[in-house]
Amino acid sequence: MGDSMNYEGQICRGPMERASFMLPVEVGCAYNRCKFCTLFKHLSYRELPMEQIENELGRVRQAGGNPETVFLGDGNAFGLSTETLLEIIHKIHSYFPGCRGIHMDATVTDISRKTDQELKRLYEAGVRHLYLGIETGLDDVLAFMQKDHTLEQAYRQIERIKSAGLIYDAHFMTGIAGKGRGLENAEHTAEFFNRTQPSRMINFSMFLHERAPLYKEIQQGTFVPADEKENLMEERRLLELLEPWGKDVLYDGFHDMIEFRVRGTLPQDREKMLEKLDARIAEEKPGLRAFVK
Repeated sequence: MGDSMNYEGQICRGPMERASFMLPVEVGCAYNRCKFCTLFKHLSYRELPMEQIENELGRVRQAGGNPETVFLGDGNAFGLSTETLLEIIHKIHSYFPGCRGIHMDATVTDISRKTDQELKRLYEAGVRHLYLGIETGLDDVLAFMQKDHTLEQAYRQIERIKSAGLIYDAHFMTGIAGKGRGLENAEHTAEFFNRTQPSRMINFSMFLHERAPLYKEIQQGTFVPADEKENLMEERRLLELLEPWGKDVLYDGFHDMIEFRVRGTLPQDREKMLEKLDARIAEEKPGLRAFVK
């Protein structure tokens, strides 16, 4: 489609968005303090000028593009003001008349800053899927990792977006609770999801770069990472505990260190996914930890 907009940083979006057109609306992440994340640490957060966003829309339309779904990047596009988002959405619809849904990442705090009326307006304008980095069902782990929400806050804000008609999707991380806490984390995280009932679930099993603030905690002994075998066992337990909640749920789990992936639709693919995990757990040797330098 010709020369694209100059992207800064690493493009990060859920695998279910691979068919969406990615439209950057900001550089970096406005929060950028999670201990495990290195995606945006080297970037200074800023909103992109509306003119640049419109130029990108024009370029794609000129090349024949008319995508059905648009994903707004980067780190937490839902944190933009409602008026800015509505202006971007209006431009998307004028350039892409075939667009049926606009999706993006959000934080619990981003949602809390928007009124019920603003959430409704965004839904009516075409916002559909919101991806929330839930990460864990344990409050002490959320606090340790410097996530900017508690479980109670997450419950409340998810209830609010669902009431507005928006679709809630979840990112989480097996391994985030550290060595020896995998099964405990699985049970609490499953309880959270059984209550909140996401439409899509993406497990980015913990994979650490030495640039992550958490890496220093490991060197200091204040965080002991689980090995890949425990992460696999945690994922298995979570999948086992998820209850069918009356609609199909897309699930995708990544283990980058061992290049293992388990995905399917719940509840119908559950047994097949558990069998795949069992086979991998049986052959996985203890001790391998997910690090990259």
